[in-house]
Amino acid sequence: MQKQTLSWCWNQPGEPAGLVQTHVDLAELENHQVLVANKVIGLNPVDWKVIKHPPDAWKPGHIPGVDAMGVVVAVGARVNHLRIGTRVCYHTNLRTQGSFSHHTIVSAKALIPVPDSVSDQAAAALPCPGLTAWQAIKKLPEIKGKRILVSGAGGSVGTILTQLLIAQGAQVYATASAVNHARLSHWGVIQSFDYKDSDWRQQIKQQLGTQSLYAAFDMVSGEHAATLAPLLGYYGHLVCVQDRIAKSPVASFSTCISLHEIALGAIHQHGDDRQWAELVNAGQFLLAEIARGAIILPKFELTEFDRLPESLAELKLNNKAVKYLVRIGE
Repeated sequence: MQKQTLSWCWNQPGEPAGLVQTHVDLAELENHQVLVANKVIGLNPVDWKVIKHPPDAWKPGHIPGVDAMGVVVAVGARVNHLRIGTRVCYHTNLRTQGSFSHHTIVSAKALIPVPDSVSDQAAAALPCPGLTAWQAIKKLPEIKGKRILVSGAGGSVGTILTQLLIAQGAQVYATASAVNHARLSHWGVIQSFDYKDSDWRQQIKQQLGTQSLYAAFDMVSGEHAATLAPLLGYYGHLVCVQDRIAKSPVASFSTCISLHEIALGAIHQHGDDRQWAELVNAGQFLLAEIARGAIILPKFELTEFDRLPESLAELKLNNKAVKYLVRIGE
């Protein structure tokens, strides 16, 4: 098995520029683990957030990164469902060595096989935003015909979530920067509102008339999500993808809305084997939808491994509605 690998390592809380490139010793594979030779790394907002505010388990020399795709190059003794050479993508545990590396050790149950019809770049772009969108949509007991708001529809999670909702027959409204409105309309969004407009909530109320929303998905924060509660009708659903809402924002025994939080990363500590199998199956479904053109991913911004910190810093600062990917050369 590969003994060392080139990685970007974290040493202290700070900015992406503080990452250091170095060769890291790889641990011996445990029975349930797989070694993946990464080909493309997907960058996500969670990556720069934990570099600044790391989990307690991180020590100097930790390798960040949650998403990548690559090829299986070694398997643990009890791994029977994956072969050497299989193309896979994955979302990995924040508390273990991550994807900002030429090689990553991943639990076999977390690996999603990638079909030949899906590019390396598309596979790397999927796990964190795609699986988060899938988890979010599963919070709703009903979708078809329902009026639903996606707040932050221009980002990677919002882009996938919006398309999934429309495919299931929802009447979707969205907030996004104006540059995204034409694309959202093309997919079937009824009306998009510019979140920079201070009165966008009043605009959507006027659009709804006497009706109200059945559900709202928020990609911003728990505080922002709480401001969407007045748009929901009786027994509505408020799904918070970023952060959470600790206390109901509506009066007791009024509209009786349900609060939902999404935490994809928590499955690594709290998910059972059945839930992992469902998540991997969801990943395979989403890859198949990408292959047939039913899900369109954001435009890719592809850079080289040596520029990973710069790309992550750009992701933190910009709002270009692109997906940042890092390519590892042969």
